[in-house]
Amino acid sequence: MSHPFLSPGWIEAARTIRTKYADQSTKVTTSIKMNQVITDVPGHVSESNVLKSYIDTSSGNVVMELGELEVSDLTVTVDYDTARKLFVDQDQAAGMQAFMSGKIKVQGDMMKMMAMQTAMPQDEVAKTIAAEIKDITA
Repeated sequence: MSHPFLSPGWIEAARTIRTKYADQSTKVTTSIKMNQVITDVPGHVSESNVLKSYIDTSSGNVVMELGELEVSDLTVTVDYDTARKLFVDQDQAAGMQAFMSGKIKVQGDMMKMMAMQTAMPQDEVAKTIAAEIKDITA
């Protein structure tokens, strides 16, 4: 079953996929606590135009949930379409273009955001997780 990106159903399905592979996943070696403010969120995903979520790798696992961390290294503000390109399509070129054009705003430790690009595992298990998450995304 597919779910709209960042909807509660999508977050739950993505969490289930990550849990399924938890014992096979390469640990994230860099601790990053990143709040995200997603703008221009479609009405079928959230009643609000803005959605807050976070990524926390401090446990060695990628944890992505709705809400926000009380203490974070940085806050990234990005529009919904760009966030989808980054997290679902994993389109690094779109991310760089969005950053250069000001569509991605960063408050806090910019080095942590840059470290995230190399800290995330790129092995076969990570690719499988990414493919399964893409498959559940409407």
